[in-house]
Amino acid sequence: MMPNRHAIREEAFQILFAKQSNPDATLTDIYESLPSHADKIPAYLQTLVEGVSEHQEKLDEQITQLLASGWEINRLAQTDLVILRLALYEIQFVDEVPTVVAINEALELAKTYSNDKSRKFINGALGKFERQLESN
Repeated sequence: MMPNRHAIREEAFQILFAKQSNPDATLTDIYESLPSHADKIPAYLQTLVEGVSEHQEKLDEQITQLLASGWEINRLAQTDLVILRLALYEIQFVDEVPTVVAINEALELAKTYSNDKSRKFINGALGKFERQLESN
């Protein structure tokens, strides 16, 4: 049975977090360490992981612009950084995922992997990004 999109996002978060924590690991190594997909990696999981990895520089620039002045991206909790990258990627590059869904999913990930303060920060940053999109 194929996992639902929420479960896939959660796995994408875990893979991207593992990659962030261990930059020398290859995505192939990380995929192979997942017992759940030894035989087949869901296409959407690959889309998210590879898309975020491919666009990471641009996503990080966007995140930097969303931060309060005086804040730098390297001060963010790694979990929050990965959640923001994932959400911004989905908002901009996955047409069938509405912005509101990408933001809600990011908040769900923050509920599981972060704390309430981070959840509020992520909500604020993504809300700001959504308003910027709408004004363009």
